[in-house]
Amino acid sequence: MRRSTRRLCGTALALAACLAPGVGLPVLAQQEPERSLASAQNPMNLQAARNLLAQGDAAAASGNLTEARRLYDQARDYTRRLLSFYRDLSGSFRGLDARIPREMDQKGREALELLAQANLRLAAVFRRQSQPEVAVPLLVEVVKVMTPATEEGRKAYQMLVEIGFATTPYTAGQAAPAAR
Repeated sequence: MRRSTRRLCGTALALAACLAPGVGLPVLAQQEPERSLASAQNPMNLQAARNLLAQGDAAAASGNLTEARRLYDQARDYTRRLLSFYRDLSGSFRGLDARIPREMDQKGREALELLAQANLRLAAVFRRQSQPEVAVPLLVEVVKVMTPATEEGRKAYQMLVEIGFATTPYTAGQAAPAAR
């Protein structure tokens, strides 16, 4: 009985060594971790979304609205996904290490701005394709997430007025014209 226990323990140790290679071995050198997600081609960073917006702009300028729409949609998907990840990480580290939520909140703000830009550009494509009704939810989302106090929010609301969804112009803090 004692021999089978010893053999079982030896087998367990061998299995643990196979499953966790390097555990218990000295570290030979500290290497900088590979930052494969920092690549502009990787969809898990903001630069990839910026690149898609630039490609969409080029497609729209050349008159290829279908391609521009696809690229702007893809940029929206990237920024929404990133925004969700940044918010999750920020919340997970809140109260533990203030640096991480600060970084994630900053990246989240950048992602929101990119989302607003993608929405505005996509709405412009829909307007050019005579589909202003499809642009409305995009423009409302920009006003909601960026607020009318920002340039993107004002631009989105102005587009809503131009297509007839809203009728009262936003005067951005100016006195409203007197009623007659």
